[in-house]
Amino acid sequence: MFEDKKILILGFGRSGSAAAEFLISRKNTVILNDASPIEKHDQDKIKKLKEKGVEFIFGTSPDNLLDSTFDYLIKNPGVPIDHPYVLKAKELGIEVINEVEMSYRLLPKNITLIGITGTNGKTTTTTLTYEIIKEAFPEKTKLIGNIGIPFCSILKDIKENDILVMEVSCQQLENLKDFKPHIGVLTNISPAHIDFMKTYDHYKELKARMFKNQTKEDIAITNIENDESMKISQNFSSQTKYFSSKNEINGTYIKDNYIYYYEEKIINIDDIKIPGLHNIENIMASIMVAKELNISNEIINKVISDFKGVEHRLEYVDTINDVMYYNDTEATNIKCTQIALSSFNKPTIVILGGLERGQVLEDLTPFMKNVKAIIAIGECRERILQYGKSINKETYSYEFLKDGFKKCLELAKPQDVVLLSPATASWDQYKECEERGAEFKKLVKEIKNED
Repeated sequence: MFEDKKILILGFGRSGSAAAEFLISRKNTVILNDASPIEKHDQDKIKKLKEKGVEFIFGTSPDNLLDSTFDYLIKNPGVPIDHPYVLKAKELGIEVINEVEMSYRLLPKNITLIGITGTNGKTTTTTLTYEIIKEAFPEKTKLIGNIGIPFCSILKDIKENDILVMEVSCQQLENLKDFKPHIGVLTNISPAHIDFMKTYDHYKELKARMFKNQTKEDIAITNIENDESMKISQNFSSQTKYFSSKNEINGTYIKDNYIYYYEEKIINIDDIKIPGLHNIENIMASIMVAKELNISNEIINKVISDFKGVEHRLEYVDTINDVMYYNDTEATNIKCTQIALSSFNKPTIVILGGLERGQVLEDLTPFMKNVKAIIAIGECRERILQYGKSINKETYSYEFLKDGFKKCLELAKPQDVVLLSPATASWDQYKECEERGAEFKKLVKEIKNED
């Protein structure tokens, strides 16, 4: 399978380049097309792949490139679902899949695959689940997927009886067909990526698609408090198990400040370092996966107690002079910032702003109860300044994060939280939002070194 074939890879990206490297090693004819200029891509990687035999076409997508001589079209998840090549491939009867589906078809037998999807909480749940399972089975556990590790990049290292923990995005789900996790987790569903998926109904259908090939031998884990998740889970063929952050249920729940798995006490909430009810829900999902694998409560408790979160996602950075600093640069939309603001019951100085996208800032207002000051930065800073004034919050405007951070230091008092949760993308000043988060952490480190 996937040998001596003619394959078009659409989109360079992380998964596209990994797929090219994998497929060229299996004596395939591989052509990779990306409409963006070659200068935007990793030149060393391009050179190495060219030397191995991959043919590249950058800067254009020629009308006559795709024809019936191709066996497969491997689509990068970031490529639009209605790209002309995708539509033409379907007309020609050429199968359109992605590198996840390709890799799944090449898995050895007796693999335990855990797939985690949802609108929010995927990365935190995937990371924590992986850490717990790795602690129990260090030689057998591997992390893959949307978390930044292409499935095919580790195929050669996967052995029988390994356990794969995979974050699965809606973009990846678009081109999955045979893929099936033995344990599937649906964290929650709310409107997202509608510009890419075209409709909310299609987005929800994709989330359900991860579970469509499951049987009664498989497990689906979902959030009983999320209405959309409950609606689609009614059609699952697998054994469906639930977690709840609000009610005692036949599943995982909170009672007397402890998380319980059915009637089994697991961990005191006071021992959890990552803030917010949404993170409690992520932890519950991870616990349920771990218990399906018969991992001891001792290991589960130890890993959760030590877990400080995922870098750049409501990440605890440090406490200096009794002021707590959190880096949530991955909050590139209003919804994520709402979640961050609702995670703290202490006076909060929030840093908002970045790329102007016409965000509806008023949607933040119900979550501003504990905000004592707003620091507006980036391209949309003046609009944030006016918004802050309109809700009677102390608000200051700076072009750059470093200047806004200085104001945070002036304003912060003991027991305050300084929170970078911008509610918008970083592309006005940074190549990626991680650079913004790294700068914030560097600024925090500098004041600690001064003390």
